[in-house]
Amino acid sequence: MLKMCDVYSDSSRSFATQSGTDITMIKATQGMWYVNPECDVDYQAAKKAGKQLGIYHYCEGGNPEKEAQYFYHNVKGYIGEAVPAVDWESNENRSWGNTTWVKRFVTEFHRLSGVWCLVYVQSSALNQVANCAKTCGLWVACYPSMNWKSWNVPNMNVPTSPWKTYTIWQFTGDNMDRNLVNTTVEGWKKLAKGSKTVAKKKPNWVKKSGEFILGEALAIHKEPHIDSPAIAKLSKGSVVKYDATLQGPLRLWLRQPRSNGKCGYIVAKDKYGKALGKFR
Repeated sequence: MLKMCDVYSDSSRSFATQSGTDITMIKATQGMWYVNPECDVDYQAAKKAGKQLGIYHYCEGGNPEKEAQYFYHNVKGYIGEAVPAVDWESNENRSWGNTTWVKRFVTEFHRLSGVWCLVYVQSSALNQVANCAKTCGLWVACYPSMNWKSWNVPNMNVPTSPWKTYTIWQFTGDNMDRNLVNTTVEGWKKLAKGSKTVAKKKPNWVKKSGEFILGEALAIHKEPHIDSPAIAKLSKGSVVKYDATLQGPLRLWLRQPRSNGKCGYIVAKDKYGKALGKFR
């Protein structure tokens, strides 16, 4: 058994490097709007201290695929080194009680990363995530009391069905979130690496011709990805003729045929759904 401390922005920064622990699990994101400003601070401190690493997403119950994409986008630099987890709780979760939400989240995250998330849930709500048991490890919260403020392991039954056992058991959640991890350091590293096989979804371009008048200066990209190199920069008021549209995970893209027989790609709506120009 290994010992793990899980931390978030309001935790003491010393928790990330807690003496006697083997693993530090850090909150990275929540919903589709929040990134923990202390995530990388704690991550790098724990790594320097020789801890194994984990990162987790707190669910708000919006679209599960989009929350998984948001989580992946913000933690992809940690993939392969840190074990990912999804935190399914009732507080601030408008889909609490939904028995398919977490399954959809972990499936989408696995498609993007090749890694299955651990699933965090209180023991009384195992039925809500039971359909993840064949692919994901269980991180179960089950406390002897809210006053158990030590690393002394309580002698109690921990429900896990339909899982045979837990991967992580969180047994305190008051002054510090303390956890037992039912694997070895090598086992933890294996969970972090995943399958390394990512199934890529073919872009679903819709043939549609028209003109787009830029409401601000924008770049024409080499590929339909915001980090793709710019092949041209257009000023506000420029007109782009397009022949197809693509609704990506975060942005609406337009495809522009170019004189060299290739295509350029421009964002028509940003990740907040804001139009960056006008269609005609």
